[in-house]
Amino acid sequence: MFEHFFQCPYCWEEISMLLDTSVSNQTYVEDCEVCCNPIEIHPQFEENELIGFEAIDIEQ
Repeated sequence: MFEHFFQCPYCWEEISMLLDTSVSNQTYVEDCEVCCNPIEIHPQFEENELIGFEAIDIEQ
């Protein structure tokens, strides 16, 4: 597991998530731990190194 810090696209607070390095390209939805809005998460790993990360608001 890999801990990654980023800003929530809704409330701009810095939050952290544990990411699974065993899957190279992922897409899933997690709620912000501060404002509870859903965030679409796109981490990309290569040889257990984070090479790309996007946190996108889901307009609802």
